[in-house]
Amino acid sequence: MRSWCILTFSSIGCCFLLAGSIRAADVYSPMMPQAQQKTVESGWSISFAPYFWAAGLSGDIAQFGLPTVHADASFRDITDHLDFGAMAIGEARYDPYSIFGDVMYTKISGETGTPKGILATDAQLKSETFAGFLGVGYSVFEDNVSRLDIVGGLRVWSVESELSFRGGLLDGVSRTDRATWVDGLAGFRGTYAITQELYLTGWGLIGTGAARLDWDVAAAMGYRFSDTVSAVAGFRILGADYSDNHLIFDIVQKGPILGLVVRF
Repeated sequence: MRSWCILTFSSIGCCFLLAGSIRAADVYSPMMPQAQQKTVESGWSISFAPYFWAAGLSGDIAQFGLPTVHADASFRDITDHLDFGAMAIGEARYDPYSIFGDVMYTKISGETGTPKGILATDAQLKSETFAGFLGVGYSVFEDNVSRLDIVGGLRVWSVESELSFRGGLLDGVSRTDRATWVDGLAGFRGTYAITQELYLTGWGLIGTGAARLDWDVAAAMGYRFSDTVSAVAGFRILGADYSDNHLIFDIVQKGPILGLVVRF
């Protein structure tokens, strides 16, 4: 099995992996690309946001004891092998305080023939990637049109791949390679209303832990059609540089984020 196939199918699982009013209290969270927000009587505002990130991937990957190879996969390359993907962000805010989470999960698979078919007629690779961030924030600046939060939290990464063979001398043989690690990140997120309809939002986080470097940057522009519906479009870049004795995961994911913000 060629090393680029291992790369393509096992290293892009985490590729899948924003907001409107003139009043700062009504400006959507920069972490909410497609939000459904409800304010309860206690003063808490609660938001939930499934979103779509059309990201490609580039970087260096090594698994199963194979040599390190360079990845360069577009979003279209990834979707050709995507079995399932889900992304969502949630936030609870009380005055200047907030707690929020960002979850990304993907499952991909693919198979290819092997040279001459002696060891195996074909090889199949299944890969699951999970990235979950839980953070807290505090508004250090807020006025009638803008808000700036300082934030910090933990991101958990989990990558698991299974390589199996059919036919030939390796018929029925399979091997699993997995790694889980935690990184601490800190940074800022902010929102600015240009007009009552048009707004800007974004965030920047950076940190380390088990990974040498973990970072996440995004910027978006939104347009508010009504009190309940807005459209947003932006761009997100996320990077991680992790390695241990059997896995190298030094990648950068980037691509547009699109969403429809709905408030109830």
